[in-house]
Amino acid sequence: MDKILQKQNHNLRANAIANVLIIDDDPALTRLILEACAKKAIRGIIADNTDTAIDYLEKDDYDLLFAADLLPKKHGLEPHPQNIFHLITAAKRNSPEMPMVMMANQDKNNLPDSQQIADAAVKAVNAGCCKFLVKPPQPKQIENILDEILTNHNITNCEAAHQGIKTLYQIVGKSENLRQTITLAKTIAPTSVPVLISGESGTGKELISYLIHHNSKRANAPYIRVNCAALSESLLESELFGHEKGAFTGAHAQRKGRFELAHGGTLLLDEITETPLRFQAKLLRVLEQQDFERVGGNDNIRVDVRIISTTNKNLAEEVENGTFRKDLYYRLNGVRLIACPLRDRTEDLEDLIWHFLNLYARQSPRTITSLDPVMMQIFARYNWPGNIRQLRNVVLTSLIFGVGSTLSLADVSWLFDELQPRPQENQEQIQTGALAGIPLVQVEKQAIMETLRQTSGNKTKAAKVLGISDRTLREKVRRYRTQQKLQTIK
Repeated sequence: MDKILQKQNHNLRANAIANVLIIDDDPALTRLILEACAKKAIRGIIADNTDTAIDYLEKDDYDLLFAADLLPKKHGLEPHPQNIFHLITAAKRNSPEMPMVMMANQDKNNLPDSQQIADAAVKAVNAGCCKFLVKPPQPKQIENILDEILTNHNITNCEAAHQGIKTLYQIVGKSENLRQTITLAKTIAPTSVPVLISGESGTGKELISYLIHHNSKRANAPYIRVNCAALSESLLESELFGHEKGAFTGAHAQRKGRFELAHGGTLLLDEITETPLRFQAKLLRVLEQQDFERVGGNDNIRVDVRIISTTNKNLAEEVENGTFRKDLYYRLNGVRLIACPLRDRTEDLEDLIWHFLNLYARQSPRTITSLDPVMMQIFARYNWPGNIRQLRNVVLTSLIFGVGSTLSLADVSWLFDELQPRPQENQEQIQTGALAGIPLVQVEKQAIMETLRQTSGNKTKAAKVLGISDRTLREKVRRYRTQQKLQTIK
């Protein structure tokens, strides 16, 4: 029965939000933790000795570790507490942010006193553990730890893929714009047609690229990426085509380029518009003929590579401006996909926020149970020039610096100011004729009261948004209240 439970737990895929490594040889305890993990869609993996634990930690990433302080002897490792503390120290060195829970064994015939337990707890904390339990723990204790450390909010995934316990990619959202892009990407994936993915920075172009590779016939072959914006022309040539020994100063050995490494698979040319024109001519020849020579070499090397390119610019305009070769543009633009900006998929905001809260929950002692409605209104109106990357940073900052169980901007004033629409954006949002015929005094009152509502009554922030002084705002609010009282008396 325990093996069945472990197999079911290990086989969790799309619903699993975290991976937990349980280092213990006690069947009753491991079953208890596995059952708690299964209830919360968390994948649990058991290592019954330190050798197996080390192997698991070297191969995969884990979000939480439960470890008992006594393990069986194997390959010369004595069943002494020092072994598990050595393992914890090593694991902490490789994954300093991974939370760990120490579970202390106790001899049934010689129960430890309070001082022994306290000493063990101090030792566990000094080793880097965030929790300390005396075995056997209660089921509720395990569930509370999972809830506290591994936040699990339900989100909508438009597309995701897993390999073992690793998440290869996860594309969060449910908007129609996103679904259309993913559908097109999966449609063209089985072909070898070159793909050009355009979109603003931070919209997830690399995720779409990997989705295409993973759903293609080349999925088991290499997926190689090149950031064209980060390399000079000379480095680009060496990176893509490789070089022979002695080709230039510092070339002490032959080196294969990205084209060779991607043979049979997919090569992603990230931010292709950042390549110089002279290099674009060399790149075009390789794309057309699928062969090249290493820098400093004479041997002709043939490859079979699918090309996916990304750009945050309008490539057609770059061609018109003479900064990008027209023939290369047509060669890369076999199929064009567009990663839409976050402002055009605002219905995905809530899912994305909860997704980032799931990811970063262990970096803050807060447990978030709700999202501030005022914050969500500000998010929905904001233009998001940095797109999903910017939203991720805003969520993380709000999580770390805020207080309470509701995520809001109330305690992060600089974020509140940063996310206010610019005056021209406010002007664009006002529909022509929408305010016609309304007295100016009433328009002013509506603007002030609505701003106060959005700032949760914070007059200083509201005054800054409205462009008036605190004193002026307070006088106007006082006047509105006086008028309301007089109307009530009448």
